[in-house]
Amino acid sequence: MEPEKLKSVFETEGITTEITCPKAFEISEKYGVSKMDIAKHCNTNNIKIRGCQLGCFK
Repeated sequence: MEPEKLKSVFETEGITTEITCPKAFEISEKYGVSKMDIAKHCNTNNIKIRGCQLGCFK
């Protein structure tokens, strides 16, 4: 997904500084965005990943 579209999705979902893994998975399904694109967007925009299902991010 194009960066501007993904930015719009995050704004629509009210995500500005952090996101949980379950929310990232929900967005992936709801908007047809790859999980890798979500991860890249988070890294690029300093959005913290919280509530990791694997316990990697806290």
